[in-house]
Amino acid sequence: MAKNRKHQSAAIRFGPALKAFLLCLLIGGSGLGYVWQKSQLDQLGHQIVKRELRLKDLKEQNDKLRRQLAFMRSPVFLETRMKELNLGLVPPQPSQIWYMTEPTPQSTRQNRQLAEQQRGSPITMNE
Repeated sequence: MAKNRKHQSAAIRFGPALKAFLLCLLIGGSGLGYVWQKSQLDQLGHQIVKRELRLKDLKEQNDKLRRQLAFMRSPVFLETRMKELNLGLVPPQPSQIWYMTEPTPQSTRQNRQLAEQQRGSPITMNE
């Protein structure tokens, strides 16, 4: 004997509707996630392009400043600038120049040993 629909449980009656709702929710959520992800990729792409242009500008500015610094360190520029500011600077006389030699490792060790002798420390050769 067939059962009457009035006596069926609520879970059986709403089951297909609930499945359809969950399926639509899953598809809609996936669609929204896809669109959000694409917009994020687009924003990141624009940020990369913007920062690459900024990097290019900074490199060009750096090159320009490097050339300017090289020019400002040149003797010609320094002499011209010195005359403009009336600093009264002149090249040094040969008697005013002190030439110093670069110490060698051997002479440095000997100087250290001499200093230790003068202080009264024992001389060690393992250095």
